[in-house]
Amino acid sequence: MRRFFHIKRLYSYILTTFIPLLLMTFVICLFLVLMQFLWKYVEDMVGKGLEISVLGEMFLYAALTLVYIALPLAILLASLMMFGNMGESLELLAVKSAGVPLLTAMKPLTILIVAIAVGVFFYQNNALPKIQTKFYSLLISIRQASPELEIPEETFYKEIDGYNLYVGEKNQKTGMLYNVLIYDIASGFNNMAVIICDSAEMSTTDDKKMLIFTMYSGQQFRNFERGSSSSSRYNEDFVPYARESFDTKTMMISYDSNFNRMGEEEIEGSSTSNYVSKNLSELGASIDSMSLIMDSVNRVDRKTMKNQSYLSFRNGYPTEKRDSLIAAALQIPVEVPAPDTLVHSKTLQEQSTILQNAFMKADNNNNEFLFRSLNKTTTQRIINRHWIEWHRKFTIPFTCLIFFFIGAPLGSIVRKGGLGTPIVISVILFIIYYIVENVGYKMTRDGVWVHWFGMWFSSIVLLPIGVFLTYKAVNDSVIMNADTYVNFFKRLFFIRDKRKYPVKSVVIEIPDYEEIAQSLSNLSQKIDLFRERYDHLSYKDYWTDTEYNKQLRSLKISSEIILNSLSNSRDLEVLAKAEEYPVIFNIVRIFNPGTIPAKISMYLFPVGIIIRLLSIPFEMIIRKDLNNTQRLNGEMIDILHAIHEPKKIVLV
Repeated sequence: MRRFFHIKRLYSYILTTFIPLLLMTFVICLFLVLMQFLWKYVEDMVGKGLEISVLGEMFLYAALTLVYIALPLAILLASLMMFGNMGESLELLAVKSAGVPLLTAMKPLTILIVAIAVGVFFYQNNALPKIQTKFYSLLISIRQASPELEIPEETFYKEIDGYNLYVGEKNQKTGMLYNVLIYDIASGFNNMAVIICDSAEMSTTDDKKMLIFTMYSGQQFRNFERGSSSSSRYNEDFVPYARESFDTKTMMISYDSNFNRMGEEEIEGSSTSNYVSKNLSELGASIDSMSLIMDSVNRVDRKTMKNQSYLSFRNGYPTEKRDSLIAAALQIPVEVPAPDTLVHSKTLQEQSTILQNAFMKADNNNNEFLFRSLNKTTTQRIINRHWIEWHRKFTIPFTCLIFFFIGAPLGSIVRKGGLGTPIVISVILFIIYYIVENVGYKMTRDGVWVHWFGMWFSSIVLLPIGVFLTYKAVNDSVIMNADTYVNFFKRLFFIRDKRKYPVKSVVIEIPDYEEIAQSLSNLSQKIDLFRERYDHLSYKDYWTDTEYNKQLRSLKISSEIILNSLSNSRDLEVLAKAEEYPVIFNIVRIFNPGTIPAKISMYLFPVGIIIRLLSIPFEMIIRKDLNNTQRLNGEMIDILHAIHEPKKIVLV
């Protein structure tokens, strides 16, 4: 049995390294998203006297709900860190040197991530609906809970409904309030009462549903309601009020300070928010039923619009004669007068009546169909939210796979381990994913995009990035090497490095000037042949001739070999002339000549012509460089002969 479950040592090492790293990054990412949740809802939880058990339960449900955000980020960060560490410590190089390709090394982790993605799907389909129901019911209950009664000093307190309370001073030990002012507007502003007292104390009933307010040494002012029998002087210039002085006065105020938990059945029974409590099959059934309702409502609206709005005049005709005028008009051409002619034939009063009736009918129809459209808009929005939950059960597992195939290849390319570079790259990629995901989500929710496109929009954007990075990592690309991009832009803008040949203090190989002069002559002959063949490159040869780049590269290599030999010279004139040689570069092409994309571009007008015209400046610079090289070859040969000939004379 052991050989059936045997795991290669390399695979075992990769798994034992990756799994603890994934668990660590998952805990870190989950903590970060929980902090985001806390910052978002901290005002709803603080100051309400909630027990630690309620807050702990709230954070537990929030953590289980936010797994779908933390897990993809953890997979991205863990894979990036692991392969970055392996690349930095040359372990990845050793694996490739042993003949193990990168995809083969990624095989155990690929199987693990696929298993995690499958587990995430079942978690979201079976467990998450129940967790979300508990989470949102508890969150709504906390939001609706009354704040803990904590009255500040010298500030109006408005948390008690119908009352504004001002306290000048408060004894922290006894709880006694001094210099109290109360505005009682519970019965309406016109029946407002104002209470002023020297001191007061508060307490609650045993069930914590009533607030008992006991006041000492004060006065109460209350407005009288104005009666219809009052004199005009009282109605306009005087507002009667009652004044009451008291030594002790007790007032009971309705204030429920208990924490009342909302039942989960309220979330499940709500037509606008029950999508969070449904699994895949329930979401599909709800979408089908609501779509049927929408279709039936649309059919009724079209029928109503046809019969009662635009063609309502036909309702006054007998059924058998409604289409008789139309049939007669088809047989005998009838000149139908313009509507304005019919209206102008009436008197002004009749015209006014007709226009008023038409306006009232149009306004009634507009209000009726506006009300119908609001109902349909609400239903369609609920359908969209159901589609969002339906697709999210598939997009989150798929995002885990994409992030793995972005993080692992990118880590092998960057070859930087630790927490510095991987965290920076992961945050940038996750911000891009988060923005794109929210764009697709909002477009789907508002019905701007089709639901499948909006919810898979982030995957459509990230999948090509994952494929590209995997391809580059398998082929040992240098896309993260800064010199690659610097050289590309230098070639694009015709920027070349200047040659510098200082006098060397130690020369290992003394240059043979006679041999170098012969090589320069051969190079000039090769340049003549190249210019004779390619001085005027035709349109067809540009796309199909594969020898152009090869011969140009050969000229460049020959020139560099000769100049490398001359760099060992101690003659300042030779070194100065060598520094004047241009650096020849190859022509920048989108596609290599002779390939299928190049042939397609050749026949694809006018794209091929535009690309060909853009390459002409490169060819002109290459011809200029070759001319300068030939000129400098002749000058260098003369210098070398002048150095070599005196030596011959001395020897004779």
